[in-house]
Amino acid sequence: VRLQTQPKPQPGQAPLYSGTFDCFRKTLVGEGVRGLYRGMAAPIIGVTPMFAVCFFGFGLGKRLQQRKPDDVLTYPQLFAAGMLSGVFTTVIMAPGERIKCLLQIQAATGETKYSGSLDCAKQLYREAGIRGVYKGTVLTLMRDVPASGMYFMTYEWLKNILTPEGKSVSDLSVPRILFAGGLAGIFNWAVAIPPDVLKSRFQTAPAGKYPNGFRDVLRELIREEGVASLYKGFTAVMIRAFPANAACFLGFEVAMKFLNWVAPGL
Repeated sequence: VRLQTQPKPQPGQAPLYSGTFDCFRKTLVGEGVRGLYRGMAAPIIGVTPMFAVCFFGFGLGKRLQQRKPDDVLTYPQLFAAGMLSGVFTTVIMAPGERIKCLLQIQAATGETKYSGSLDCAKQLYREAGIRGVYKGTVLTLMRDVPASGMYFMTYEWLKNILTPEGKSVSDLSVPRILFAGGLAGIFNWAVAIPPDVLKSRFQTAPAGKYPNGFRDVLRELIREEGVASLYKGFTAVMIRAFPANAACFLGFEVAMKFLNWVAPGL
C-alpha cells in the first residue's frame, strides 16, 4: 500500500521509497515491527469470514454449472466459478481494505487522524455514511472478480498436473498442495496488481479528488508516472503471494478432509 500510494517526488528529489526493501527498512527504523502491521486489525477480523465466503462462492459457482454432482468442469467453467467467489468476497473485503489503506497512509505521512481500525470506521461512517466505508467497492470488484477466477482455475489446473497417474487428486501430498497453492497466489496477483494500485490510490484520496472514479485515477497515473506505475508494489506482493496462498489452500484441504471424516454425510 505504501509503495502504491507514495506521492510523486518533486523535480530533483528522490521518491519516498526507492523500492520494496527500502520501504521495509524505513518502516522498521521509523515505526518498529508494529509499523509493518499497521492497519491489520480490520483485515484480520474479516479474514475468516472472507475466506469462508470465498471458498463457498467457488463451490456454489461449480455446482451451478454441473448437471450432476460428479461432472468434471472445464477450465473456463472453473474460471467462471472463481469469478463468482470474487463477487461474494467484495462485500467483506472493501471496508477492510479501505480502513487498512487509510491507516497505512496515515502512518507514512505522520498525521494522526485515526486512533485505530474501529475509530477509522466510525469516522468514515460519520463523514459519508455507508458509502464512505465502502468507497472503492467497484475497484475491489474489478480486482477480485478476474483475479479469483485465475486463482481457482490455476489451482485446479496445477493439482491435475501434479497428480501422479493412477492416483486421485484428493490424495495429493502436502508439498504438492503447497506448491499448487503458492503458484495460484502468484497468478492471482499477476492479474490483480493493476486494479489494486488504482484501488489503493482511490481509497486514500481526499473526497472529491476523483469525481469520475477509477477512470480519473487511471488517467492521472499513466499521464504522470507511466504504465509501469500500475505495477507498483509488485515485488512486495509477490514475496507475500506464494507462502500466504500455499498456507491458505493447505488449510482448506486439511479442513475439508477433517470435516468429511467427522461428518461424511454433511
